[in-house]
Amino acid sequence: MVFKDKVFELLKQGLEEKPELFLIDFSISDANKINVILDGDHGVTLQDCIDISRAIEHNLDREEVDFSLEVASAGVSTPLKSIRQYKKNIGRVLQVKTNSEIYEATLDSVSDEAITLSWTAREPKKVGKGKETVKKMVKLPFSEIKEALVIIIF
Repeated sequence: MVFKDKVFELLKQGLEEKPELFLIDFSISDANKINVILDGDHGVTLQDCIDISRAIEHNLDREEVDFSLEVASAGVSTPLKSIRQYKKNIGRVLQVKTNSEIYEATLDSVSDEAITLSWTAREPKKVGKGKETVKKMVKLPFSEIKEALVIIIF
């Protein structure tokens, strides 16, 4: 079995024991540096990273292949990649980039094909002078989204 396939199989087994966690990114460099990025429905704890690391490391032989292993959680600045990540962030403010626009809005809903964002904007009144607050919504298919980041509001 190829080293990468063996590591990925061990990773899958470790994640099966912790169904609240899911894989964001997995890579192995030419120098056998294994990188695993995780996220979870309720976040990722240090213990979660340790458990997944042990599930991989304790089942590999360093005499056979010398490797280094890094298991980490997806950081705040990591773009959203999976539908599961979008779903866990419903109600939060996202910055979403498409080919033509950048939206900073609240994530209202997620389907298998698209997300729905909403925000308020000040626009000129249709009748009379002044401005009024208008609620806006947009449905963006995943195919149009280039990058989506959670905006942290203090």
